[in-house]
Amino acid sequence: MAIHENLLGGPPPTHLPDDPEPRELLASGKAPTEVAAAYPTSSLAWAQLADEAFEAGRTVESYAYARTGYHRGLDALRRSGWKGHGPVPFEHEPNRGFLRSLHALARAAREIGEEEEYERCSDFLRDSSPTAAETLS
Repeated sequence: MAIHENLLGGPPPTHLPDDPEPRELLASGKAPTEVAAAYPTSSLAWAQLADEAFEAGRTVESYAYARTGYHRGLDALRRSGWKGHGPVPFEHEPNRGFLRSLHALARAAREIGEEEEYERCSDFLRDSSPTAAETLS
């Protein structure tokens, strides 16, 4: 059986293309603001900004960063053939920026009282990647 087949008959998993530069810069300690400015389409940079803002108690700022990373990720998914649903495996490292942004958006939405958005984003995360939902929670 080919790796891309889905036993349940749904769409195949979406694997975003690798964009190692932002990941490598963040891993080397480069400030996420500088990485996001140099690579504004990097969901990973926006997810990192969202996490740092949330940890510092800047929930609204975290929400804004997470929403940016989420939308940048949706754009990348669509360019990769994603049709609005189907697996986005956490195991594929280039997908993690989008999934982390989605998790951060759910987390911040809950904190500011956006319960419907929290539920929608949490469901979307679980549907996209049960592994991400478990790992990031």
